[in-house]
Amino acid sequence: MTTTVSLADRLAAMQASIAEAAHSAGRQADDLTLIVVTKFHPTSLIRELSELGVRDVGENRHQEAQAKAEELSSLDLRWHFVGQLQTKKARQAARYAHSIHSIDRERLVDALGTAERVTPIEAFVQVNLTDDPGRGGADPADLETLAEAVLRAPALTLRGVMAVAPLPEEEHPARAFERLKQYSERLQRLDAHATAISAGMTHDFREAVAAGATHLRIGSAITGNRPYPA
Repeated sequence: MTTTVSLADRLAAMQASIAEAAHSAGRQADDLTLIVVTKFHPTSLIRELSELGVRDVGENRHQEAQAKAEELSSLDLRWHFVGQLQTKKARQAARYAHSIHSIDRERLVDALGTAERVTPIEAFVQVNLTDDPGRGGADPADLETLAEAVLRAPALTLRGVMAVAPLPEEEHPARAFERLKQYSERLQRLDAHATAISAGMTHDFREAVAAGATHLRIGSAITGNRPYPA
């Protein structure tokens, strides 16, 4: 007999696992923000998540995020943009994004920085944790320069750093996230309030929590397998 696991069950199981990881790291689960990444999933699933108490939703494609945010504007949701953002789409993204986790170049900061906002966008500087320049994120050597640009931008507020861990065969996530924690400490020398660390997905959130992550980006473990894009 096949047992169907509901969205509510998967969400509760992940919340319990996060709480366990936080306890193991000597931290409080309430200090962590769970962002449910809903790429390719329909708005009906996001409505159900909202009914289950989820407020933080992540998307990584601008066109999809924009459409969903518009359709679900009546819900009390915080939209986190977690994918690579084209500079030419920046001002459009600024209309719906509560946070942008992929600030990786000054041109993007310039495009976002003068957007008309009631409240500033929470900006995370994305750092590349690999030696491959093709991966998303800024070179760690450019961290301070990029952060200083964010601090000058009227429509942005610097929240912290973000990264995607290297593939397991390249480096163990724990070591990579420890480096990210060091980058976070560098950022805090510029702004003591920029303490957030956006790191950790379904397969490596425990290592991220142990290294001090404050924002976890979890998708399929909660939402189930992604449908094929239309």
